[in-house]
Amino acid sequence: MKKYLIFLLFTFAATAQQTADKKPSQQKVDVYFDFAKYLLNDAAVKKLEDFIGDRQLSVNKIYGYCDWVGSNTFNDTLSMKRVSEVYNFLRRKGINVKADFEAKGFGENFHQSTEQAENRRVTIVFEEIKPPAESKDKTLTDEMKTLKAGDKIKLKNINFHNNSAMIVPQSKPILYELLCIMEENPNLKIEIQGHICCQLQSDVNDVSTARARAIYNFLLRNKIPRKRLSYIGFGVSQPIHPIPEKTEEEANENRRVEIMIVEN
Repeated sequence: MKKYLIFLLFTFAATAQQTADKKPSQQKVDVYFDFAKYLLNDAAVKKLEDFIGDRQLSVNKIYGYCDWVGSNTFNDTLSMKRVSEVYNFLRRKGINVKADFEAKGFGENFHQSTEQAENRRVTIVFEEIKPPAESKDKTLTDEMKTLKAGDKIKLKNINFHNNSAMIVPQSKPILYELLCIMEENPNLKIEIQGHICCQLQSDVNDVSTARARAIYNFLLRNKIPRKRLSYIGFGVSQPIHPIPEKTEEEANENRRVEIMIVEN
């Protein structure tokens, strides 16, 4: 269970970073009021309901405005009542209004439109929260479910320091996912196969074997029985693309670690 939680932690961190990189942009919508009124009329209610729809929204600001008829004090108070009316409507509809949202009544102290009706309004500044798109890529767990003895699968996102068997920290999530699979499937036996790229001659330093062994040792350290594991390095003897590779993409595909199902 501890290993599974660690795997989830890495996955959550990666997802959180992707979410942070895609911060939603701010948008706004205006609703209009009858003269000297702060209650929402039918047209304003319909506009708000259409605006909300089935979207997930987060409101940052609610600003109230009035026309220039009446005293400053009256219009300042009226504009804030309009803000409160819209705020309460949004909350009743289950819209997320941020705890630190900005509520402000401008009264008549703003650049007024020559059309009086356009000045009697509330502006809502919001962000639309779009649910994360479902990944089209299958996880290692999903792919392993369909494999039978003799089948192979490439460990995606397993990377090593240059010309070494030292696994980079960013590869830990896939290692822990593999560990979880082994723990949850006690009859599963695998062979870890290492491959390298870019060399016309043989794997002089036996890097492919060392990399396969690194994953083997990781699983051993985490209590996976030795009898369920084996490893081998193939050097450059089983490239996906002819060597020398024509592109970096071909090199990346040749430089890989694969898991072969021995028994499940």
